Amino acid sequence: MNSIPAPTIEYGTLAPLLVVFGAAVIGVLVEAFAPRYLRKSIHVPLTLLSLFGAFALVLVQVLRGNVPTAPVAMGAVAVDGPALFIWGIILVLSFVCVLLINDEGHFVASAAAVPGSADEEEAEAAGGGHTEVYPLVLFAVGGMLLFPASHDLLTMFVGLEVMSLPLYLLCGLARRRRLLSQEASMKYFLLGAFSSAFFLYGTAMVYGFAGTVSLPGINEAMAKSASLDPILMLGLALLGVGLLFKIGAAPFHAWKPDVYQGAPTPITALMASGTLVAAVGAVLRVFWVGLGNLDWNWRPVIWGAAALTMIVGSILAITQTEIKRMLAYSSIAHAGFLLVGVMATFSSAAQNAVSLKAILFYLAVYGITTVGAFAVVTLVRDPGGEAGHLSRWAGLGKRAPVLAGVFAFFLLAFAGIPLTSGFFGKYAVFAAALNSGTQPGDSMGGWMAGLVVVGVVASAIAAFFYVRVIVLMFFSEPAADGPAIAVPSMGTVAVIAVSLLVTVGVGLYPESLLGVANDAAHSLFIR
Repeated sequence: MNSIPAPTIEYGTLAPLLVVFGAAVIGVLVEAFAPRYLRKSIHVPLTLLSLFGAFALVLVQVLRGNVPTAPVAMGAVAVDGPALFIWGIILVLSFVCVLLINDEGHFVASAAAVPGSADEEEAEAAGGGHTEVYPLVLFAVGGMLLFPASHDLLTMFVGLEVMSLPLYLLCGLARRRRLLSQEASMKYFLLGAFSSAFFLYGTAMVYGFAGTVSLPGINEAMAKSASLDPILMLGLALLGVGLLFKIGAAPFHAWKPDVYQGAPTPITALMASGTLVAAVGAVLRVFWVGLGNLDWNWRPVIWGAAALTMIVGSILAITQTEIKRMLAYSSIAHAGFLLVGVMATFSSAAQNAVSLKAILFYLAVYGITTVGAFAVVTLVRDPGGEAGHLSRWAGLGKRAPVLAGVFAFFLLAFAGIPLTSGFFGKYAVFAAALNSGTQPGDSMGGWMAGLVVVGVVASAIAAFFYVRVIVLMFFSEPAADGPAIAVPSMGTVAVIAVSLLVTVGVGLYPESLLGVANDAAHSLFIR
């Protein structure tokens, strides 16, 4: 009788992933066995140390040159240069988001209590809190790490679910505006379940065509096929729906404004930064690695999605009167800008690396600016919670000039104004798209130039609503009953300071981060 060979697992290479998941499991045990009054004091250092340790392990692999040249874990996980770069971004963003989560007042004392009921009042009076937030965040971060590094579709589906399921719960735990938070959680859960079903059904269809769920195997099967199989095309369409939903691309964007508005703001910051980074990494993994031989077929579809996403995000943001909804539509527009980079494919891996460098750079600078912006939002408060309506931000520049100035700088970075990191991010992806359109024999050359024009116009429209908020803060009189500025904790101060320094520093000296992104981009496991 033949024995089943034991799987080979490269634990050293997967150490950052294993540290995060290990800390999450320990957090569950803390919730089960530690006294309630000790849980937070255990969770906070455990969470921060695990994220810091995982980031240190990523740095060790990079500095030692231990980047694998082939997938690990029996071909299921691709720990290549882009994956390590994305891991580093996600871990940094998660670390600073945990500093925001650690602040008091963001999460409900008892999620099981009816909003406004006596049970909820008793839980608040007793100082209760949901300390299981910390292991849930770690599980979500672990899923974010696995999702873009997956080398086959089933592993990617597991990463998608591990990332999404904790976020569905976390969105419904806001301390204020409970019903809005619970509605956001339910909407995210239902729409996320549909998108996951599309992704899994698409995986089954692609397997029916290729006989494998491995991304390189799918690419090889398409290269050998003489014609386009309807099962393959249906599978790719379903996969695309699932992935475009996760990045919030139009027409699958409707969940973002409601969820961003209703979720606790630190969780919104984590979703707007870390989840987007992970989802774009997964899009690159599927379309560039798995569907590289079919780029002439999927590029027109992504072109339409990118153009529609940029237009919808920019125009609808103008109509918003709530600050978090405005930032949600801003996130939708930025997802469109990133899809412009996804479109910038070439006929060689060396040329593709230039486009990949631009996308990685954009993800890094956008993510850190987003966290800083949401950290500022947590400090502007009304008696009922955060001051969400834009009218409440009138005159903020006179009440708190430093805070308003920092927020204005983040908005200018979102708009892509020169001397900010956002300018170089947009310039890099637009330049890559234009260069890809100049390839000999590329039938989409003119279309790529048109897409860049759409991106520039969308950026101009977006600049309008960013500047509108700046004008409102600095050139309007504050109301007599205007919002109060909360005294920031050391964690919030650190988040805002780091975000501001990175946004300014990369805006003035982008070469260092571009160099790191360039080194990472040249080791993607692609044709």
